[in-house]
Amino acid sequence: MEYSPPPLFKQGPSALARLFTFVGLALVLLMTDARFQTLEVVREVIGTGLYPLQRVALVPRDLIVGGADLFVTIHSLRSENQTLRDKNLQLSIRASQAAQLLAENEHLRRLLQLQQHSTIQTTPTEIQYDTRDPFTQKVIIAGGSRQDVQAGAPVVNENGVIGQVTRVFPLQSEVTLLTDKDQAVPVQVVRTGIRSVVYGTPKGDLLDLRFVPTSADVKTGDELVTNGLDGVYPPGLPVAKVIHVDRQTDTTFARVVCEPLAPVRGARQLLVLRYDARTPPRPTDTGIVGSAKDAGKAKARKGAKAAAGNSTAKPAATPGRATSATVTGARQ
Repeated sequence: MEYSPPPLFKQGPSALARLFTFVGLALVLLMTDARFQTLEVVREVIGTGLYPLQRVALVPRDLIVGGADLFVTIHSLRSENQTLRDKNLQLSIRASQAAQLLAENEHLRRLLQLQQHSTIQTTPTEIQYDTRDPFTQKVIIAGGSRQDVQAGAPVVNENGVIGQVTRVFPLQSEVTLLTDKDQAVPVQVVRTGIRSVVYGTPKGDLLDLRFVPTSADVKTGDELVTNGLDGVYPPGLPVAKVIHVDRQTDTTFARVVCEPLAPVRGARQLLVLRYDARTPPRPTDTGIVGSAKDAGKAKARKGAKAAAGNSTAKPAATPGRATSATVTGARQ
């Protein structure tokens, strides 16, 4: 019967001996690998074999980091997108303002060029607002009696006639637009020189050229300008263009529809003209009656003078006759 201890309790080399052995082995391997690179292949094989295990172990960390990065990225993208939208909105507003200022600058340049080439006294002004009456085509402009704006003065821009001043206040004025149904402007056809009167329409968008005979030479596309015979509008201002001519055999006058050359509702900067036609005033009925009375009085005065001359000549002849009779009696 064997009384030796079990293998678990068998005593081998001591722990200190094993420590020195493994430490020496580790030093030898380190020195050998550092000098001769002998364990590089072993390291690559071990690293390749452990890579899947490393990736599996790093999956939770990658998920946490990826989720955090995703939330941060979404937040940064949203904030950046909002910033870009705000910048885009600001740039679009500035672009629209720049386009508006460019158009206004061009408009003012044309307006000033019209003012420089015009020999008529002008007053620059601007539309403030429309009137409250929806059935009339009227606007209020900045400029009144203090700016030498007169009632009846024509209002134009660089494209043509806009309207006419109908009421004047100290700092504002009311302008009746060309398309108002009660507004009338004497015009003539540029191509043929036919004179007529253009009126506004109830809709307030087109013009009606009235009193044009059916045989008149008026065609679509003819331009109308002021003829200057009314003493209000200077001659040669563009007014409208003919867009439709309707000639009917049973009527005396043709129906001629026109559209304004100037943007009546789209204009903002305007010029108020101060036009002096320098024409003599028209004779009135009272003036004609007065002239007839003066002529009658002059004729009566001439007749009275002639009668007085005849009565004075007769007494002068009587003494002559008496003298001759006296001489005859003395002879006898």
